[in-house]
Amino acid sequence: MADNNKLETISNLFEGKEIRSVWDADKEEYYFSVVDVISALTDSKVPKRYWTDLKRNLIKEGSQLYENIVQLKMKSQKDGKNYLTDTLDTKGIFRLIESVPSSKAEPFKLWLAQMGKERIDEIFDPEIAINRAIDYYRGRGYSDQWIETRLKGILDRKKLTDVWKENGIKQNYEYAILTNEIYQSWSGMKASEYKEYKDIRKESLRDNMTDIEVALTDLGEIATRELAKEHKPYGLKENRKIAKMGGHAAKVARDDIEKNLGKSVISKTNALDYKYLDSNKLDKKKLLKEENKKK
Repeated sequence: MADNNKLETISNLFEGKEIRSVWDADKEEYYFSVVDVISALTDSKVPKRYWTDLKRNLIKEGSQLYENIVQLKMKSQKDGKNYLTDTLDTKGIFRLIESVPSSKAEPFKLWLAQMGKERIDEIFDPEIAINRAIDYYRGRGYSDQWIETRLKGILDRKKLTDVWKENGIKQNYEYAILTNEIYQSWSGMKASEYKEYKDIRKESLRDNMTDIEVALTDLGEIATRELAKEHKPYGLKENRKIAKMGGHAAKVARDDIEKNLGKSVISKTNALDYKYLDSNKLDKKKLLKEENKKK
């Protein structure tokens, strides 16, 4: 998988090694070739055989990792044809790394241990997590004003989900439905459609919005929160009506802004500076267009 060294996935851990991946848009998850990871972690001349033996041991041990294997078609590095290949998602790959008894895997295991320690430290002192987020955003080039607005937006979002919880919303899919109602009411797109429009995947949608888009999103959620506190809807059906009302408030603001600007405030702009290159059809079309332009 090529990525201009900007795609922040597991592939970055294996510098100089090609780790094939497939993006599952429905699950919003990457799946990585197990054999490619085995090849990068070991000195085995036949990584497929190494994986077969390891897989056999995992079955004997009753490891859940084996049950999480998904077979997906990937292009062979030898003949360019597509073959069914054992893959694992991000969590599965990390568990695989821990299962590989190889000196090459030790640096990755140490890295995972350090990540775990950092998360535990954050439990005792949450400010560490906040500072890490600020440093991350600064490293990506975001201004302190943008970061301040973003952190406030996270807090406002939490206030909204707290209200939803009080109003009988318990399941993750219910929160997703209500969020989509807000987005669709003011932007005309569900969150997943909005991400596709901006050509992003697992990345945060708000991190890739313009200032106006973020403001309208925040307005829709704040309006929904205040309306829910006032009308006290209960259950998914009633809360969906309120979410639409909140999103409509942002739509009114959007229409007024666009009327004065003379153009749409919905932007394809994102904060990414890399290209995806894997088996995703949309990416292939994009790359083909870029190649045709070069010609």
